[in-house]
Amino acid sequence: MSRRKPKGRPLDGWLIVDKPPGMTSTDVVNRVKRIFDAQKAGHGGTLDPLATGVLPIAFGAATKTVPYVMDGTKIYRFTLKLGEARDTDDADGAVIETSDVRPSDDQLRAALPAFRGDIMQIPPIFSAIKVAGERAYDMAREGRAPVLEPRPARVDRFELIDRPDADTAVFEVASGKGVYMRSLARDVAKACGTVGHITVLRRLRVGPFLEAASIPLDKLREAEDTAPASPDLLLPVVTALADIPALALTEQEAADLRHGQAISLVALMGRIPGNADPSGGLVRAMAGGRVIGLARLEDGLMKPERVL
Repeated sequence: MSRRKPKGRPLDGWLIVDKPPGMTSTDVVNRVKRIFDAQKAGHGGTLDPLATGVLPIAFGAATKTVPYVMDGTKIYRFTLKLGEARDTDDADGAVIETSDVRPSDDQLRAALPAFRGDIMQIPPIFSAIKVAGERAYDMAREGRAPVLEPRPARVDRFELIDRPDADTAVFEVASGKGVYMRSLARDVAKACGTVGHITVLRRLRVGPFLEAASIPLDKLREAEDTAPASPDLLLPVVTALADIPALALTEQEAADLRHGQAISLVALMGRIPGNADPSGGLVRAMAGGRVIGLARLEDGLMKPERVL
């Protein structure tokens, strides 16, 4: 039986899209896949329909590196509207509560330390989290609002950067994976004795991918009617791993790693990067300027995790 040939071109690499508002991340992937006539594509970290900004799209072999991108630092800027709670925790939802309380800048700043570091966070009920096999947002849409448990989240930086008026405050956040900006906005307002929701949300960075490198979707759309977009717009697959500490190997060590063999950390003494965590951290294994793959440092060994 002959196998069906996959549709599209076999492309490998990353495209950093500046996502417009009003589309889901999946909509953007499907559109970009069409524009490039690509066989395989996925995204590195969902953005809400209301949100804009950095949405990394992985083509082909790059899809294998998506988990490492999603583990990287993300930077967001959001606008909090005070005095009005919405069921979605953003401007797309229905008003469920109002308050006349408007905290001062100092009160807002004083609330922030409680949301920095390792925190517990209750996700928005309109989120893709599964509850007993069902998506939370499907349950919420049907009027069966799910009860979501607090889950661990990591917030490295959370700052008030602008206060246009009494009703609005603008914040910037650097966080790990799985942190909901809508929850942070809702909870900061609550901590200040009022209610609130996000009206503007923009992602400025995902791991090594920065806003400056992003291409507006509209620019790509212009080419949609003509020939498929040029692969020259794609960044190499290994760009995704730029944030992971690099460890130089000899050709023999690289060959061993490729064959699935672990290497003793004693043999690598003096070469292990200072920012690599010897108890479970990842390193980018390099040989002669080439990325061999990713390896994990644990139990006194460097163990291959993903060979590229």
